Amino acid sequence: MIEKILFNLIAFSLFINIFLLKLIRKNDTTYLYIIILEAIGIAINFISILFNIWNSIFIKIVMYLLAIIIPILVIALEKKGINISESINMLISKIYSIFGNSKKSKEQLINLVEKCPNSYKGHKMLAEIYEKEGGIRKAVDEYIKVIEIKNDAYDIEYKVATLLTDLKRKDEATQVLNNILSRKPEYLEATNLLGEILCEQQKYKEAISVYAGALKYNPNNYDLYYNLGLVYTMINDFQSAKECYDKAAEINHELYNGYYCLGKISLLYRDIELAEEYFAKALMGELEADAYYELAKIYMLKNEKDKAITFVNKAIELDGKYVDIVKDEPIFLIVRQYINLPINVLEETKKDVKLDPKELMALEHLDETYELTKSLSINEFKRSFLEKKKMQEIEAENKEQGRQRDV
Repeated sequence: MIEKILFNLIAFSLFINIFLLKLIRKNDTTYLYIIILEAIGIAINFISILFNIWNSIFIKIVMYLLAIIIPILVIALEKKGINISESINMLISKIYSIFGNSKKSKEQLINLVEKCPNSYKGHKMLAEIYEKEGGIRKAVDEYIKVIEIKNDAYDIEYKVATLLTDLKRKDEATQVLNNILSRKPEYLEATNLLGEILCEQQKYKEAISVYAGALKYNPNNYDLYYNLGLVYTMINDFQSAKECYDKAAEINHELYNGYYCLGKISLLYRDIELAEEYFAKALMGELEADAYYELAKIYMLKNEKDKAITFVNKAIELDGKYVDIVKDEPIFLIVRQYINLPINVLEETKKDVKLDPKELMALEHLDETYELTKSLSINEFKRSFLEKKKMQEIEAENKEQGRQRDV
């Protein structure tokens, strides 16, 4: 009898506590789920007394769990700062999501963030749903709210920057990335994305500053040296580019694209032997076919025709695009009859080389530079680019002076 009286007193006290202090005062209907569970537990208690089944162990476990244990647990967790309302809404939203009801899942989260504007998890999960559905602008808005709630959410800030980049809002993305790096300069992903954007905007000196700054915190990162080499290539500072490619290859001996770039720079300086060495090291990467082709041209220059034929045929075998290129290349004219040049080149035989925009720009720049300078002597070549570099520095100084006058 005493147990029954204590149970009812505690159960009713907890019921009133949840009802008045949570449901009414907070005006949060989420607590209705807890109250319903309590009511079921109390109802089971009355039924057990009415039908004289109070002593059933199973009935007692269910009663205590629903009417006492769960409510006490809710009160205890909230005293520790855990938002039960938020947790329940998140759980319901996830259940809807599991069963493929995205609309209901979003509604649950929207209700949550309206009731709890500072719900980090609610805004984050809502942003992820919007992003998954392709609502990138709405996703960005929600992620920004997450950042406002938690200002050290660097991964979320980086996510915002990537989404802004996808939306072509690159100036905003640059601002976000600079903000990340001002507080966490070792964040490599932010460095790489910012470098990509700056290179695309042809802000090469700024890109150099970003990559060089990151090297202070990641001195053994070959990617940073490689990217720095690509940017130096774009401003015609081939000596600095070579040093960066060499350093990257020293750290990562399988940096085949870096070896290829070194080979192209060696050709610019008319160092055929060194170019041959570098292209030979590039024979296993994405630019394998290109390396075979460059080596074939070198062997023609060295009058090693058999090797040239073997290598150019290998380039064609690896990438069908070289059929047309070889036909237009005068250096192979005297051995063309020994080269496998099919009349029709199937599209599928053309290799799809996956290079990032910086790599493509740098390689195209190296090819264009070689074509422009191949008739010059090495001294003329050096003088030409020193003059060009000097002009670029003067233009940059004039722009900076103009900017200062405007200020």
